[in-house]
Amino acid sequence: MATVSGSEKGTRSRRKRMTGKQRREQLLDIGRELFAERGFDATSVEEIAARAGVSKPVVYEHFGGKEGVYAVVVDREMQILLSMVGDSLAADTPRGKIENAALALLRYVEECSQGFRILARDSHAASGTGSFASLISDIATQVEHILAEEFSSRGYDPKLAPMYAQSLVGMVALTGQWWLEVRKPKREVVAAHLVNLAWNGLSNLEPKPRLDHVQHKRGDT
Repeated sequence: MATVSGSEKGTRSRRKRMTGKQRREQLLDIGRELFAERGFDATSVEEIAARAGVSKPVVYEHFGGKEGVYAVVVDREMQILLSMVGDSLAADTPRGKIENAALALLRYVEECSQGFRILARDSHAASGTGSFASLISDIATQVEHILAEEFSSRGYDPKLAPMYAQSLVGMVALTGQWWLEVRKPKREVVAAHLVNLAWNGLSNLEPKPRLDHVQHKRGDT
């Protein structure tokens, strides 16, 4: 008769003590790691189960497959990021709001790098929560009213605020993707330069901008 070693008994005991909620969180943590490392398509249920030390049916029982794990992971990350950016908009001044929003997004990149890698890969259709572009759009929506108020006070068309909000948030997000890999300079320095470009650009907006190069070319023909 085969004997069971003390280490194997201990492992089985630990697994038995894990509640359903704990197992679910463990699988989500492992899925998050794998999706960040490899992406959705390159991750398998077998890998998730193996890293958790369970059989595949356990993953299916909790999530129905890797699609279910991915959907929850992406939804959680999107909520964390949206919450961080939303909280940052509590500053008293428009520039303060933009500074805080840039810092919040970069803080998410720094502190939740796995989550940002997953979102920045462009969320898979399996997530059911849209793409990275839709996430940027959600954040931009929170910034629109700030720009609309500023535009109105300066005599610019507030209807253009959504477009500018998309541009500003997209600029920070794409810079965040670059900064995720290099991590230099420090977060505050990156945010300061982003705000320098954004705020000073907004401060000198032309009410009716035009493309001078295109206009000159047309005049030459």
